[in-house]
Amino acid sequence: MNKGQSPEPLDFFIWTVEDVGMWLETINLGGYRQIFKENGVNGEYLEGMSMFTTEQILRFIRRCHMKWGDFITLCKELRRIKVACLKGEQKVRRPWWAPACLSTVFLKVAKSNRQSRVVSLKLEP
Repeated sequence: MNKGQSPEPLDFFIWTVEDVGMWLETINLGGYRQIFKENGVNGEYLEGMSMFTTEQILRFIRRCHMKWGDFITLCKELRRIKVACLKGEQKVRRPWWAPACLSTVFLKVAKSNRQSRVVSLKLEP
């Protein structure tokens, strides 16, 4: 991720703690940036929140000192990102680890399977 540049929404599950902080700023939840950083909230953690039990959700809210309305905003924004990915509204790119010679093959497979997590990996510059 480039410094100072907003993280790619499609790549949220591989966001670093710093990427999550930048994203919080863009959705007007920047007041939680430091507490999320202190608690190690990264993209993988955000992705896993959809599987949280009620007890885990309450623990997260207490640990991060979140207001209910802010937690709902966080969840809505995460859902918006996931839906955009599944609808194919995000550009498909070759993952950084895939060799250039496989670009055409990868893009064909990715376009036919938008729900694949591999589609969400981005090409590093």
